[in-house]
Formats: sequence, C-alpha cells, structure tokens
Amino acid sequence: MPLLGGQVDGVLFDVDDTLVDTRSAFGVAMRRIAETYLPDLPADRHDEVLVHWRRDALGHYRAYTRGETTFRAQRLARANLLQEEFGGAPVPDEAFEEWDAVFEGAFQDGWAAHAEAASCVADLAAHGLKVGALSNAAFDYQVLKLERAGLGDVPMLVGVDTLGVGKPDPRVFLEACRLLGTEPHRTVYVGDELDVDARGALAAGLRAVWVDRPGARRGGPHLEDPALAEAEGIVVVPSLREVVGMLGVDA
Repeated sequence: MPLLGGQVDGVLFDVDDTLVDTRSAFGVAMRRIAETYLPDLPADRHDEVLVHWRRDALGHYRAYTRGETTFRAQRLARANLLQEEFGGAPVPDEAFEEWDAVFEGAFQDGWAAHAEAASCVADLAAHGLKVGALSNAAFDYQVLKLERAGLGDVPMLVGVDTLGVGKPDPRVFLEACRLLGTEPHRTVYVGDELDVDARGALAAGLRAVWVDRPGARRGGPHLEDPALAEAEGIVVVPSLREVVGMLGVDA
C-alpha cells in the first residue's frame, strides 16, 4: 500500500456522500420542498435551501446519532428551522407526515451512486479485499438506498440503529470490522466527513481515508481542514478513484 502502509484485508465505506451522491438527492428534495412549502422563494435561491439543510448548524442529526433524540424529532426540528429561515409557515406536529412525504419521495427519487463508486468497489473485491458499508442512518433504509443506487452488492453491516449510536463512537467501527471479519488495524475506512468518519475511524484503530470532494463540503460547524487531517495520519483524496491505487491495487 503506497500511502497507508502495511497489509489491508478489508475496506469499509460510509454510504451517504461517499458511495451515494446524497448531496444531489438532497438537492432534488429541497427543490421539491421549496416549490411546495416556500412558494414565494425565487427559484434562484433553492440552492440556499440545500446549503441550509446540509449544514444542519444546530447539529440535530448528530444529536440523533448520539441517541439523544428520535429521527422524527430531528427532522421536524430541521424542517421548522428551514421554514423559518426562508420565510415559510411553520410545520406543526400534525402536518409533519405530509411535509416528510414530500421530502422523502423527492429524496428517494434522487438516489444515485457516485460515478466511480461501483468500479471502485468491484476492483477492491476482485483483488480479494473484503468490502462493506456502515452508516449513521438506519440499517434497512441504507440497504434500500444502496440497492436503488445500483450498489446492492455492497453488504450493509452497521446502521445507527444497530447499536443505538452512530459514528464517531468507536463501537460502530469495531462492530463493522467484526462483521466484515477483519482486524481494525488491517481495515481501511473511507468516508466524506473528516470528524465523524476519518477521525472516528482513526481513533477506533482503523486506517482512515477522507474523501474531500471539490465543492461538496457541508460548511458550518463541521471540521474540514485537509492539511490538519494529513498531519494526523489521515489520507485525503478528491474521489473514490484514488482509493484503489492507494491500496496498491491495479484497477
């Protein structure tokens, strides 16, 4: 392995914004939400709605992954923050299911893999490396997402509901390694978030790769410093295309 050093037996992937282009799917969902619930917002501001949703400045989704709130509660809170930010009417509790159905239908319509994801996974598997996925979203939901994105051959190993907590809790990474059948120090974890993905994997004893795609950062409170990441021993790549060669595997 030219950049990571030592023997590797397996590669674990994050799902959202690593294998699946979730940012684009959120873009589809946010346009639908804006058209339905923010009718006075000009279309040229719909990208601002996407930025607001992905930034999640108050950390509601991460509170959910720490087991501090429910999935429904975090999404309802974020929906109302979004409505307030862009001058829309509040979403009352009794109307949330309708709002969420609009969001979820559009979101799922947008699910697609990153262009290089399938070839990356196939090349790794073809060279004898075990491959699997873990996520801070619910297990069955991510199985469905991988299938619809054309990545159904990637085994889903751990979701946020598997242990009741998500990344960066080290138990999540260690359980994924156990299920993959690899030792943590011989396992590479590939994810798009520097703190919960790369730093979390490194702290759990795995080798860490941060996929820092140009133009795809969340912004806000999320830590996103490539130089600092590299100084900590994290490999930074702009896409999954670099992962195969980084592991010493010829595509």
